[in-house]
This record gives sequence, C-alpha cells and structure tokens, in this order.
Amino acid sequence: MSRRHYNLPPLTTLTAFEAAARHLSFKQAAKELSVTPGAVSHQVKALEGELGVALFRRKHRGVELTPPGRTLYDTLAASLTKVSQSLQAIRDQGSAGVVTVGSTTAMASMWLSPAVIRFWRDHPEININQVVRDRAFTTSAEMDLYIWYGREKDQRLDQFPLYRDRLLPVAAPEKAAELAGADLDLLARQRLIHLEGDDISWTKWHDWFRQLGYSGPVASGIRVNNYSIALQAARDGAGLTLGWEQLISPLTDRGDLHVIPPHVLSAPERFFLVSKPEEELTPSARMLRDWIISEASQITDEPS
Repeated sequence: MSRRHYNLPPLTTLTAFEAAARHLSFKQAAKELSVTPGAVSHQVKALEGELGVALFRRKHRGVELTPPGRTLYDTLAASLTKVSQSLQAIRDQGSAGVVTVGSTTAMASMWLSPAVIRFWRDHPEININQVVRDRAFTTSAEMDLYIWYGREKDQRLDQFPLYRDRLLPVAAPEKAAELAGADLDLLARQRLIHLEGDDISWTKWHDWFRQLGYSGPVASGIRVNNYSIALQAARDGAGLTLGWEQLISPLTDRGDLHVIPPHVLSAPERFFLVSKPEEELTPSARMLRDWIISEASQITDEPS
C-alpha cells in the first residue's frame, strides 16, 4: 500500500486529527469535515491506537493536546502548508498573467483604475481583475493585493505604506466660494454629507471637527454609505463633504468640487497596499505591486 511506502497511518485519521487539533474541538472539526463528532472521535482513537500514545486529553469542555499530540500537529500543520503552497503555485502556472487587486469604490474610480490602465498599457500581457467594495478585505487564493486605509492587524500579510492624505471640506463651486474663510462653528452648522457604513474606517466629520479643536454640535445633514455617492451629492450642491485631497484631486483639478479654506487636517492613518507574502505572489502580482508602490511614491506625503 502507498501509505506503507511512507510508513503513514490512513490519511483520514491524520485529516481528522489535524482539524480537531487546530480547533481544539471535535465538534468544530466535524463541522469543517462535514461528518459527525463521533466520526472524528473514532478516527482520532484509531490514530492513537496505531501510534500507541494519547494525542488529546479529553476534558469536560473540549480537548487539549498532549505533548506527542502537539509535536504531531506542528509537523502536520507545517507540512500541509507547504503542500497547499505547492498546489497554489501549480494552479498559478495556468493563470500567471492574471492579478486580482481590491480597493474601495472611491479609490478604484479616482486613483487605482487609472493607475491600472497605465500599467496595462506597458504590460498588455497581464490581465488585472479589480474587486471593489467598501467593507474590509481579506487576502485569499482569489485576492493578491488590496489598498486599504490604515494598517491591517494580520501580521502574516505584507504591508506597504503608500501615502498620507489631507482632509478638508469641499463643496460645489458656488457653495465653496460662499463659505471661504468660514470658522469651524459656521461649517459645523452647514448641511454636511456624512459617510457611514460597515467596516468603513475613514475619518468622519465628527472626528475631523474634534481633532481640529471644535467641540460644539455638528449638523446631522444627510448620510450615505459610499464615498463616491458623497462626492456626487456635493457636486450636485446637496451639501459639504469631507474631501481627501489627493484622492479627489481629479475632481478639484476639473473644478467639479472646490476646497473651502482654511481648515485642513492630516489624515490619522496612511493608505497601505496589502498583499500576500512575497513567496505566495506570482511574478505578475509582484510586478503590479511594485508598480502601485512606485505610482504612490509620486504623491506628496504629509509628514507623520
């Protein structure tokens, strides 16, 4: 039998053990493997019987690994990770010229998409898939890179600071001219366009006023869950929105929106390019990653 060539027990027992050890729960392992907890327990007992040692200590609530169990789990986890990476590399050979990059809708429409088009003109052999949404991203087999405001907590990911923007009030040209030089109290009484939504971490109006030293009431105004909609509403004269200076520069350069001076706040966080670890990226993905970093380096960054 092939398993005897490597002197391994049945792979079904190793699979059940690995899942149970990772979750420290037979119930969660069973859910992942689409079997019953009894089936997981049976496979683990069979493995313990073949090895002649206990791999788990059964407790009233859950299980914990014995020293031999911990040794086996660490070895299995490392080995299966290498197998997974090898399989992904094989899959990538058939799609090495495809890269998937994610961003928010505003970042995609006003900065990333034009940058991707410039990249594609120089590298037409590489296809770029863009994923656009205004909630948190996670890297996966389908996502190579994404741009996000603020540093991600997952330390396994590579993260590259792109630039720090500046936050300032913007409005349609007529309204901006009317309010030029207005103090914070007057701005706070205007009809404000508030950005809200799940997982949107960008600085809001209340944060902006507070960090500039204003502690009075802030008008409730209107609320949207998409920054592109907020910008369009401001362009249509619906009120003031909080502008990210570099991000909305295409709109201010064209005169669609005007800045209301003089109040400006450096954004608390930078925008980051987040990617899979170096060894998991295809050459095409590395090329796009380096291109985006180079493009962002041309943006004037505010000091920390």
